[in-house]
Amino acid sequence: MQHPVAYRTAARLDAIRGQWGALLAAIETPPAPRTWPPAETRSFLNTGTADEGTLLVEDRAPLVLREHPAPANLDALDAALFVERSVFDLADTLAAAVQRTGRDDPRRWTFADPGAPDSRTAAGSRAHGLHWAARYVEGRVLDEDTDPEYDDTGRLVSAPFAPLPEHLLHEAARVAQACEQRLARILTPDAITGARALPTACPSCGGALVVRAAPADPPTVTCQTGEACGADADRDARGRRVWEWPACLPLLLAAEQAGASASRRAA
Repeated sequence: MQHPVAYRTAARLDAIRGQWGALLAAIETPPAPRTWPPAETRSFLNTGTADEGTLLVEDRAPLVLREHPAPANLDALDAALFVERSVFDLADTLAAAVQRTGRDDPRRWTFADPGAPDSRTAAGSRAHGLHWAARYVEGRVLDEDTDPEYDDTGRLVSAPFAPLPEHLLHEAARVAQACEQRLARILTPDAITGARALPTACPSCGGALVVRAAPADPPTVTCQTGEACGADADRDARGRRVWEWPACLPLLLAAEQAGASASRRAA
């Protein structure tokens, strides 16, 4: 049976990949107290698709390989650099411990080579960006490709990767949690700690919504109706519907928009 820490870590890595474009968009958009996340980020998060003109960011060069002469949001840039470097370093660590595959295997993680003449060659697999690095780490966390397999000639060969030792699984969990929390604090800066009511109602039953966050975890949104709520979300120990991160983002963004509209009407 897969270790429960592995599933939680894989989910965090998937959330990081899913919100990476929004974080990069935030770097180029100055934060405003009543209109955050920015409109470009809201569009990306609400639709699940990127506007090809401004938000198709997954194919850009990694942050560590490009210049940022005048970022509009230094906190977002710092968070993105932290996430990228942390995941890259984690991929290095896991590859050194469990990678057994040959150099021509596309699943292989290639280490950086500072002595290489070309910058992208010198970066190794880091040149492929955050998405590839996070997916590589996820594969190691879930012990993918750890069984012997047949090569192109039909010969049975050893597994390309060894199972991940438990101490490295917990290290991957620690890094993924820290990265997800940094990302969440940029995209939902108002939901830092504690609990507060949202100005919008549950989309399913119309009940009151409460957002909760702690220093070590991203925010969650809970419907206060209880077991009678039929929303498509998990239940907590008290039977209430709970939207975890990042599924809660549309609810948080709708609340931000409602608050901004109320402020404009009051002005």
